[in-house]
Amino acid sequence: MLESASVSASLPPLDPDRISPRNFRRLSSFIFDYSGIKMPETKVTMLEGRLRRRLRATGFTSFDAYCDHVFDEGGLETELIHLVDAVTTNKTDFFREPSHFEFLAQKALPALAAEGHRQVRAWSSACSIGAEPYTLAMVMADYAEQSGGPDFRILATDLSCEVLERAHRGIYPAEMLQPVPPPYMSRYVMQARDRARGEVRISPKLRAKVGFARLNLMDESYPVGQPMHIIFCRNVLIYFNKETQLKVLSRLCQCLDEGGYLFVGHSESVAGMNLPIRQLGNTVFQKV
Repeated sequence: MLESASVSASLPPLDPDRISPRNFRRLSSFIFDYSGIKMPETKVTMLEGRLRRRLRATGFTSFDAYCDHVFDEGGLETELIHLVDAVTTNKTDFFREPSHFEFLAQKALPALAAEGHRQVRAWSSACSIGAEPYTLAMVMADYAEQSGGPDFRILATDLSCEVLERAHRGIYPAEMLQPVPPPYMSRYVMQARDRARGEVRISPKLRAKVGFARLNLMDESYPVGQPMHIIFCRNVLIYFNKETQLKVLSRLCQCLDEGGYLFVGHSESVAGMNLPIRQLGNTVFQKV
């Protein structure tokens, strides 16, 4: 069967070292259906780069052979997690978009404390390697120590098992912690005995406040337990189309306690969406 002119023009010719147009369509369709992540034809080179490690690990000599195994020979069941890990983007930083954490410390946490909440539940719904939930934990621990409460627990979830394992360990290159304020560094971060390793680790008392679990935001419901007082869903909606964004945000709002706070990324918008929230600040919302 001949490929369409648009696909043929934008994708590379058949080559064992490249993904064929047919298999790119199969991969991009599966990735979108499973994770909601858009994979346009312009990202074929990126996808090839991400999947080459899987080809080496599985012993396949071409992308076509790998895709035949995954889609035609029943290999998806065992390869699913590895495929998802390979294609997900995990850009993250400590204290990324710092105005959110300023709002949390100066407004959200004082308001929740004034309402009598003795334990605040927070959820980092696309936690990547853990920078966001550990930043949350630092801010919430500092507020609790300075104000005598409230106590808190943080749920951190992601689609990728690989990044969850790294997040659970809480070990990072020292330069990655440069945005962390010095008072937080001294209280919540441990230096390696061998400084030449260039690594630091989140302190045990802070790691104990964060629980990690795998969760797919494309699922029909989110089994996160009692309603959350704080939900961070930042810089993941940009990978979804508008319809998927609305579905994800609607389900997140179902998990949010009345009066709770929702934070989305600075490059993301909820404009035109019928959601039970009101805007309080730049990409900060409250459930009503």
